Amino acid sequence: MSTGVIIVLIVVAVLIIGAVIARFVMARGTGGGRGLKRRFGPEYDRTVARHDGDTKAAERELTDRVKQHGTLRRQPLEPAAREQYAARWAAAQERFVDSPREAVAEADQILGELARTRGFPDGGRYDEQLAALSVHHPHHVQGYRRIHRAAHAPTTGGDGNHAGTEELREAMIEARALFDDLVTPGREDREGVTRREEPEADRTTRTDGSRGRTHSPWALTRRHHAKGS
Repeated sequence: MSTGVIIVLIVVAVLIIGAVIARFVMARGTGGGRGLKRRFGPEYDRTVARHDGDTKAAERELTDRVKQHGTLRRQPLEPAAREQYAARWAAAQERFVDSPREAVAEADQILGELARTRGFPDGGRYDEQLAALSVHHPHHVQGYRRIHRAAHAPTTGGDGNHAGTEELREAMIEARALFDDLVTPGREDREGVTRREEPEADRTTRTDGSRGRTHSPWALTRRHHAKGS
């Protein structure tokens, strides 16, 4: 066997081993199939069903979602904005009685705008926004998927009106769960309040003694709580 052939075989072996290691590390990073199922819950089952039961293909898709959107950090929501979104959603629910399709379209738009305000991809890139939401709100993202489809579905006529209205009503109810998730204050909102209340001089001069870099709001909040405990 020539030296050239031996070198080629060694390179191929190294590439194969590297690919196996990369897949192992990726699986460890997401917890593997069991970890993905625990993280995504019902969204895991829906993804498997969409891949016709191919769990490997579904897990590859879910792993890609985590890699792309897992580090996304939800942005604070100002109290005034929270009140505006809540008022808009309440108005959409009231409008449903007389104009269910208009109400559903409005709810779909509200969710897209609210998700964008919270730091998710813009609603104009619906698929990307949905994928990001599925990583961070897997138990309620189906509500957004359902109301978006309902909002963009062709209208029905004749005997289909009643069934169509009932389907719209169920979509509206299911979407409310994601709306509540997004509008409810979280840690990032409390950190935002702490950040705004801290004097400007403190925000700009506080540094990490070991590295000389400005602390992030999260680090400032952790330090503030530690002193107060």
